[in-house]
Amino acid sequence: MDKNYETQVFEKQYLESEKYRNMLKSIYDSLEEKGYNPIDQIIGYILSGDPTYITSYNNARSIIQKIERDNLLAELLKSYLK
Repeated sequence: MDKNYETQVFEKQYLESEKYRNMLKSIYDSLEEKGYNPIDQIIGYILSGDPTYITSYNNARSIIQKIERDNLLAELLKSYLK
């Protein structure tokens, strides 16, 4: 069978959901405190990979860079579907 029709398997090891939740909450709070729309800024970061969408206030930028974007998306999707 042609490889283009076979289902690809994507496996990724995930950090614990609670750890992600705490990190993301900290980033969200920092963005909100600085007057940004946290949802828009986090989406901008996820889509572009550009860390300047995230404020450096309270080390939020360095915190989000510790999370692989694909892991972040996976955790957000798992949380959404619960």
